[in-house]
Amino acid sequence: MHCHSIASDGEFPPEEVVRRARNVGLAAIALTDHDTTDGVPAAARAGAALGVRVIPGCEFSVRAPWGELHLLAYFLEPGAPALEAFLRETRAARRRRGEQMIDKLQKLGVDIELADVTDQLGADGALGRPHVARALVDAGAVVDIGEAFYRFIGRGRPAYVEKPLPALAQVTELVHAMGGLAVAAHLGDRGTEGQLRQFKAWGMDGIEVRHPSHPPATEARLTQLAERLGLGISGGSDWHGDAELGDSHAPLGGMNVPAAWLEVLERRRAPP
Repeated sequence: MHCHSIASDGEFPPEEVVRRARNVGLAAIALTDHDTTDGVPAAARAGAALGVRVIPGCEFSVRAPWGELHLLAYFLEPGAPALEAFLRETRAARRRRGEQMIDKLQKLGVDIELADVTDQLGADGALGRPHVARALVDAGAVVDIGEAFYRFIGRGRPAYVEKPLPALAQVTELVHAMGGLAVAAHLGDRGTEGQLRQFKAWGMDGIEVRHPSHPPATEARLTQLAERLGLGISGGSDWHGDAELGDSHAPLGGMNVPAAWLEVLERRRAPP
């Protein structure tokens, strides 16, 4: 219920994501690229051919008390005018941020151009820091993506640029208008009961309890809070590709998310 393709910052085309999902025995996936649903139609066609259900999704970034919250939206309507207008502006803001990061890197003496980053994207792809990190690796400025974030583009590092973020309630209203659900991603220890109550008041429908960054105790605590607050639960690998595993990402299909969780989420949907 949480994976990415080259429509945002994943390594593989949507069709390949679905093929790999089938190969590891998944019955369903949610394609949740950052700030775009452009990969969903191709993934859905591949899913229909291969017997994998594809939930149309998107991963939004919204404001949170600590800075940024990622919000997984499920059951969207790709191509819906209001959704696409919102996402186009969000991707434009992402590009402006990328340009500012490249400018900072150049002033630090790093031999990198904007084209090194945008060449990784499609015509209207969602530019993110992983694209900048990969360009830094390709340029020989760092040895791997982790070093790129640690030395240059992580929060507080010399080439970091703050991301402009919408309010949570603005995004949940947009998602609910088309019959979708909004689920807070990888909250970890920030998912306190008080914080979850506030997010619920702003329209949040559920919590991603199972994630590579969540140890068993965190998953159990978030699951109990979801039950207490009447929120849905979800989970996923946050898979971006084979080169970006670690504490925050797992292999596709590596998190053992029960089909029953998807069924419960689907019953929570309101008609658009």
